[in-house]
Amino acid sequence: MNTVFDLWRQSLAGLRLLIAATLVLGLAYPLVVFGFGRVAAPWQADGSLVTASGAHTTDVSDAVGSQLLGQVVDDPDLFQDRPSAAGDGYDTLSTYGSNYGPEEPALVQQIEERKAEVAEREGVSPAQVPPDAVTASGSGLDPDISVAYAELQAPRVAKAQGLSEQAVRAMIEDNTDGRTLGTLGEPHVNVLLLNAAVLRAAQEG
Repeated sequence: MNTVFDLWRQSLAGLRLLIAATLVLGLAYPLVVFGFGRVAAPWQADGSLVTASGAHTTDVSDAVGSQLLGQVVDDPDLFQDRPSAAGDGYDTLSTYGSNYGPEEPALVQQIEERKAEVAEREGVSPAQVPPDAVTASGSGLDPDISVAYAELQAPRVAKAQGLSEQAVRAMIEDNTDGRTLGTLGEPHVNVLLLNAAVLRAAQEG
């Protein structure tokens, strides 16, 4: 009899703990974090959305993309993103890398093909093509490219948009972020913001 009572008491205590944890961790905590984000940083909380002019927006209907997510650039006259292994390219429902090892023949061939394609597009030697121009990021959604890859594309974009190369290089510098926390990674350029700046300058003449 005591065994049954003890089992019932322990089960009831566990149930109370489960209910309390669910209310605190599953309801109260998410609501507090969500509310704080909406008040302190509404733009970031809504996905860091950007308009065609490069301005921040919280209106999805005005947005052309998120500053945090890369996307396929269809216009050959703009800066191109790095390759993506996520689905057909920058698919947020299929985010992953290729999982190829560095000695994988398929990856080696893929890199050589991409290097030749980028070199032809930019009018340079394959040896001048930076690594991020031919390799996908681990997530497949990286919105940034290296400064070297941006600089490589500057002459083509400047000519296509009727802008001076000096002006385009200045835009690259303006949209370059330094190392995370000053030490992690390398300086990088956000492609969406850079292309928005280019289009804005081209429209202004």
